[in-house]
Amino acid sequence: MSKDIRYLKGVGEKRAELFSKIGIKTVEDLLYYFPRSHEDRSKMKEISECVEGETVCVGVTVFSPVREMRVRRNMLVSSMVVSDGTGAINVVWYNNKYVKDKFMTGDEYILYGKITKRNGKTEMVNPVFEERGKERFTGKIVPLYPLTGGLTQKIVQSSMENAIKEAGRLEEYIPLDIREKYHIAELNYSMKNIHFPEDFESYNIARQRFVFEELLVLQLALFGRKTENSVQSGTVIEDVRCIRNFTDRLPFSLTNAQKRTLNEIMHDCKSGKMMNRLVQGDVGSGKTAVAAAAIYAVVKNGHQAAMMAPTEILAVQHKEILDEFFKDMGINVVLLTGSMKAKEKRFAYDMILTGAADVVVGTHAIIQEAVEFKDLALVVADEQHRFGVEQRAKLAAKGNNPHMLIMSATPIPRTLALILYGDLDISIIDELPPGRKSVKTYAVGENMRKRVYAFLSKNIKNGMQAYVVCPLIEETEKSDLQNAQELAEKLSSAFPDFKVGLMYGKMKPTLKNEIMDGFVNGDINVLVSTTVIEVGVNVPNANIMIIENAERFGLSQLHQLRGRVGRGSEQAFCILFAHGNNDVTKKRMETMCISNDGFYISEQDLKLRGPGDFFGTRQHGLPEMRIANLFEDRDILALSQRAAKDIRDEDINLTSEKYRGLRKRIEKLVMDEIVMN
Repeated sequence: MSKDIRYLKGVGEKRAELFSKIGIKTVEDLLYYFPRSHEDRSKMKEISECVEGETVCVGVTVFSPVREMRVRRNMLVSSMVVSDGTGAINVVWYNNKYVKDKFMTGDEYILYGKITKRNGKTEMVNPVFEERGKERFTGKIVPLYPLTGGLTQKIVQSSMENAIKEAGRLEEYIPLDIREKYHIAELNYSMKNIHFPEDFESYNIARQRFVFEELLVLQLALFGRKTENSVQSGTVIEDVRCIRNFTDRLPFSLTNAQKRTLNEIMHDCKSGKMMNRLVQGDVGSGKTAVAAAAIYAVVKNGHQAAMMAPTEILAVQHKEILDEFFKDMGINVVLLTGSMKAKEKRFAYDMILTGAADVVVGTHAIIQEAVEFKDLALVVADEQHRFGVEQRAKLAAKGNNPHMLIMSATPIPRTLALILYGDLDISIIDELPPGRKSVKTYAVGENMRKRVYAFLSKNIKNGMQAYVVCPLIEETEKSDLQNAQELAEKLSSAFPDFKVGLMYGKMKPTLKNEIMDGFVNGDINVLVSTTVIEVGVNVPNANIMIIENAERFGLSQLHQLRGRVGRGSEQAFCILFAHGNNDVTKKRMETMCISNDGFYISEQDLKLRGPGDFFGTRQHGLPEMRIANLFEDRDILALSQRAAKDIRDEDINLTSEKYRGLRKRIEKLVMDEIVMN
């Protein structure tokens, strides 16, 4: 299994380089390179039964030698006639000089290709062909693999056949009792039938085994990390009742979901174990108030807390919010960002080191070496998906195993969150504060633009502000997307009395901050932006969100963008300019118009778009899924979660001989990737 792919029959140095481009370096890597689909070449047909448009296998005899005809300078057409006694087919190749001497009259072949008609004659263009009696990839179900330049299906298929032979009998690592309990097939049967199945039922059985295995291995690895975290002692927050002093002074009552989440956090902080908790909640569900309450408890117990945000603008806003929450409570909140002057930074460092700073709010600047805390006991990281595991670990190293609280405004169905954040405990704030108005959402076509602009003008004249979001910043020849710069100019012309600002991803941070500050302060009426506002700032005065080319965004992304408005007392509106009338686009826009529930929207997003774009697993520090589809395979996911719990209950560290193989598999496939990312 660990044999270098170079030494596999038929590979060699050059092909090994091509395989390495797709991450294949050993025989084992190749075996776990699963097909993207299969072609059924098992059914043979007589020529007389063939129908135009179908792809078939036919057994034929060569009736005429190959003739070549040069149609133009760069186009060579080769053709021959074949027959099976029930009819004849004209076989055609384009620009294939090798077939001229390949076929002799009277030779028998199996051909696989698509039947077409040309000038009344039946044709097969560029078919797969094999000599009768030497069939390898015809007359059976054949795997099709994702390829890279220079690798053909035939090369990968042949190499895979050789790899299966070379590997011999594989050692099973999922114990028999687990396989029997969850009806999972044995490894050797599965490996053969995932690549070269006897029939599609055998393929489905094999696929189920590898989906189960992949999800089981991932969950056990994450359990391992969770176990590692849970045995690490954290600062004990003795007096959790002091939190009442904070919540009683709030100008609003906490929702039941906020109270439940706060209880879970305080239970962790008092337990003596290091907390690693994710708080998931929709935009506006009150995550910041919960984080502030936890910070209050930690500070009142004599320790320090830190809050880390992905952007300077958001860090400044968090500081202002915390200052407001802790007004007259004797809690000192200090800001630390990269753009601060050296003198300001040195002053902040001293405050942090001496303990004069109770709470530090900042960007990545917090994890720099120069920053030393006196007694860091709690770290709150905002918008989890903007931080890798490595950055979280650096921040945690600033204290003595400080409690970690991670906030995410991207609602994900709970079963899937357990995979994505398997190393964290999860709290969900699944209700909005009473009285909060839903954002009214409308999907419109280009014919409504004048009316939308008239509505926009009326609102701005009444003192409100608006976001206009575009998917791209620069027009390209291949793209018909709205150009943000061009749109900003059009809006400036259409509304000469309004101040229109423009913000995009590649803009210098100082200029970006300047533009955003202008919008927050009300100097800019309309902010034209790419999705850099997705992780956003609280602008209570902004009540209109217009999204251009809305069909190009994922639903979860649209929902995040929509959450930027409706933060004040006025009714907020989101207008989606959508192009394209296909059923999926209609369904997606309809979902946005009928629901403000982020969890429902994320379910629909997964259904309509698939998990790839939705999760972006690389940025979460998880290995990419080789075969599992986190949405379509939810039934198998549920089984693997139960199996992982069974195994964990029996042998939490997988130290017994029974789980030796599984442990090795986890260490090889997952542990390094999860930790390193």
